[in-house]
Amino acid sequence: MIREILQDWLFKDKESETWLAADVPGSVQTDLYKQGKIKDPFYGDNERDLQWIDKKDWQYETQFQLTNQQLRSQCQLVFHGLDTYTTIYLNNQLLLETDNMFRTYTVDINALAKTGNNHLCLEFRSPIKEDLPKLTALGYQLPAANDDSEMGEIGDKKLSVFARKAPYHYGWDWGPRFVTSGIYQPVELLIFNDARLTDVAVDQRKVEASEAVVSAQFEADIRVAGQYKFTVKTEGIEATKTVSLPVGKHRVALAVTINQPKRWYSHDLGDPHRYAFDFYLEENDRMLDHVTKKIGLRKVKLIQTPDSFGKSFYIELNDLPVFIKGANHIPNDSFINEVTDDKYRKEIKDALFANMNMLRVWGGGVYEADIFYDLCDAAGIMVWQDFMFACSMYPGDDAFLNNVASEAEDQLKRLRHHPSIVLWCGNNEIDSAWAHYDENGGWGWKQAFTAGQREQIWNDYLTIFHGILKEKTAELVPREPYWPSSPMREVTNNEAQHALKATGAGDVHYWDVWHGKQPFEAYRDHVGRFMSEYGFQSFPEKATVDQFLTEKDYQIDSDYMLHHQKNGDGNHLIETYLSMYLPKPKDFPSFLYLSQVLQADAMKMAIEAHRERMPYCMGTLYWQINDCWPVASWSSVDYYGRYKALHYQVKRSYQELLLTAHEADGTIEVHGINDRQKTVHANLTYQLMSFSGEVVVGKSEDVNLLPQSSTSLIKLKRADLLSKLDPERHVLALTLKSNTETLAEQRHLFTRTKDLAIKQGEVTLKQSSEGHFFIKSNVYQRALYLMTDVAGHFSDNFFDLLPNEEKMITFHADDPSSNPTITIKQMAEMIE
Repeated sequence: MIREILQDWLFKDKESETWLAADVPGSVQTDLYKQGKIKDPFYGDNERDLQWIDKKDWQYETQFQLTNQQLRSQCQLVFHGLDTYTTIYLNNQLLLETDNMFRTYTVDINALAKTGNNHLCLEFRSPIKEDLPKLTALGYQLPAANDDSEMGEIGDKKLSVFARKAPYHYGWDWGPRFVTSGIYQPVELLIFNDARLTDVAVDQRKVEASEAVVSAQFEADIRVAGQYKFTVKTEGIEATKTVSLPVGKHRVALAVTINQPKRWYSHDLGDPHRYAFDFYLEENDRMLDHVTKKIGLRKVKLIQTPDSFGKSFYIELNDLPVFIKGANHIPNDSFINEVTDDKYRKEIKDALFANMNMLRVWGGGVYEADIFYDLCDAAGIMVWQDFMFACSMYPGDDAFLNNVASEAEDQLKRLRHHPSIVLWCGNNEIDSAWAHYDENGGWGWKQAFTAGQREQIWNDYLTIFHGILKEKTAELVPREPYWPSSPMREVTNNEAQHALKATGAGDVHYWDVWHGKQPFEAYRDHVGRFMSEYGFQSFPEKATVDQFLTEKDYQIDSDYMLHHQKNGDGNHLIETYLSMYLPKPKDFPSFLYLSQVLQADAMKMAIEAHRERMPYCMGTLYWQINDCWPVASWSSVDYYGRYKALHYQVKRSYQELLLTAHEADGTIEVHGINDRQKTVHANLTYQLMSFSGEVVVGKSEDVNLLPQSSTSLIKLKRADLLSKLDPERHVLALTLKSNTETLAEQRHLFTRTKDLAIKQGEVTLKQSSEGHFFIKSNVYQRALYLMTDVAGHFSDNFFDLLPNEEKMITFHADDPSSNPTITIKQMAEMIE
């Protein structure tokens, strides 16, 4: 068998005579930029000037060679990713037409191919021109909340709903509008003889500690009738079957039993072990095809059991309930082809750094590249996988529905061997946005339509998300859970279905903090069974901001700053919240810093509220870990990979053992959260300390943290602690220890940071021979900020430091040979 990736591509505007060099994988926009034909799409407001690109048709071409002998074999072209509407010609004859970015297209070429040079041309039709007639034919505009058609210079015509293409390409409230075209995955020439394997899978029918029983499944394309031998091998186990097959597509299954299997676990529960399954296809001892898949054996369930609150909602992995700690993931770039393998590796390392055990691949982006899931498999990071539908209602004509079914089958087959994927979800936010069974619920969409239109739109919704996707998932991953929409309470087909607020069932997207302008404290009062979205924005640091503007634009309401804020009046909303909680910044860089502290404080309160309610609440996925361009957003890691204050806070708040302290009605309650399977016996110390270092109260007691639970450890009266002391000059320091090992720490402040008596102190920094840094201050430090001139991240940053406490910090440079210079910034010197 021969596999060859086609190279040496050219591209052009279809109306032009001039061909230019193209990168494949790539896109028209990135190719134009690399050829110097357009300005940097991410700089300033250049986005506005590049909207003409999606109104044009484009061509890509290349050539490949075939010999006489090869043409006597079976020759195919495999298009792994075409974005999106293409007409493909081989040697000036029509070969194929495509209309789905998320499908893989395989086509025989023997009838059109020739000996010697073969010319391949792909015409990419404008997605705008392609879909405008569909809107006209439908007769009304389907809701598409984030389709920025105004930016796209087509008024109120929201066309994203008609294209099976990444929704975020049309704009989102954190991303620009670049409606791309191009070959975003490789084109492969495939040459084989009598037969080949078109798909392999392992159906895990039973996975217990004592035994795993699986079915190794082969799909074969047989071109010559004969006796074929199918074999599967893994770790010394082998099964084989020889069958007589006619020409056609065939399925063969082999039963395999593994005694005492090494099961796949998320990294916080155990070892993410994977078996290498080798699938072989032979004829007369002649090897025709061989495929290897790394597969983790595990049993996964979504547990929804009635209880006194409603119904549970949690992931059970190998019979163990798992508290989910993670984030939502969006595409790492507006241009998918620009996401390198190294960027994926860094993202998974970033997730592990922050103690995450799950990433949600959100439904407005793309089904991710193979390497993303491979990395999650190897790292023990679970994946909540959305199908690519978000914040829109979709058409229900036969062509669209058939396209969706084919897309689902392609993606389920491609991804189903990944043990990291533990939940398949139909869409993002559509059930709650439309809220069909609650006339006053939702986002106000349905009121714009007639009664007949509303029923048609909802029935089309049901066909896709309660029909096609549910059925395809049941067919191809029958032992993995499917959830129709996030958020949702449960499938009831009445008003109780919609998750319009935090309730006792299903998952919740809680956005009253930020969109609803509620105070951070509201996070404590709105905790659901699984918090799958919530978030708060910040600006990236100055080094990132400087990539899209210059010093003359250092104002939150400058044109370029506003252009890099896609959520309405978000910049001023950050400013408003900042005035509620933090001191006034003295200059623009200080404002950027304080916005990050603000974001970290908000998410600390949210995450700790969720974890305190375990096992009532069994998951927390903040919005979002990453960015697709340099922008003010909800991310914890910015577009260039720089950690915001939030990412360090997430690491602290997602620790396996956590202390929390919150104050209500004059009482401070301290919880110990334990994700382990066993009770933790430890000693809890609490000290009331002045900002200058005087210990006013110091006590300790032995405590027990129950397994996989949140345990109330102590309750302290504010009045007893502070007596006549100034709350703005004192901190409560909590420490959990086992013998001499510190298991967890927490700092509780008695007032908002803006009211604290923060003063600049003397901070010392010493470096050890091992490369560690030791930091000490003579006064209490709030959100101490470490900066370097070298790319990388610290083991901790934006941390509070007690007076006279010495903290060891390590810097992890992207280039290990670099020698960083560290600068320390105190909050006191960043405020007026």
